[in-house]
Amino acid sequence: MKITELIKTRRSIKQFKQTPIGEEELHSWLEAASYAPNHRMTEPWELLFIGPNTRAKLKHKTDFGNAPVVFAVLSKPAATAFERDENVMAAACFVQNFLLAAHEAGVGTYWASLGALPHNREILNVQENYDVIGIFGMGYPEEMPNAKPRTPISSKITYLS
Repeated sequence: MKITELIKTRRSIKQFKQTPIGEEELHSWLEAASYAPNHRMTEPWELLFIGPNTRAKLKHKTDFGNAPVVFAVLSKPAATAFERDENVMAAACFVQNFLLAAHEAGVGTYWASLGALPHNREILNVQENYDVIGIFGMGYPEEMPNAKPRTPISSKITYLS
């Protein structure tokens, strides 16, 4: 599948099958994700794999769609606000690479932002000055939703002189 097709067919998955995901396959997607652009090769992403006790404490409204794997992506602290922004952007690129690598293998994901809430940061034991990029449920989709309409890109382009 071409990359543009992967991008356009990736969806947020709300319900997952209980089919396990092989650790070797998961690590290969994470390895591919690590080739994300990152300023000065800081590789600012860190991963927390979330077990059943921590998952229950997070109290996600659908328990991450019963995903067989749940993990968080963090962005490391930086010396300046500008470098922090660079780290967050690089970690988001890491996430997008991961989402596309998993999608190529038929695995779906759900990106939740609830990890950024103060009480959930505490549950996850996130150190001060780290950013929580997201908590991700992943697994084989129960169903693949249709694409939602997008705003034409031409309406978002401005040309400067």
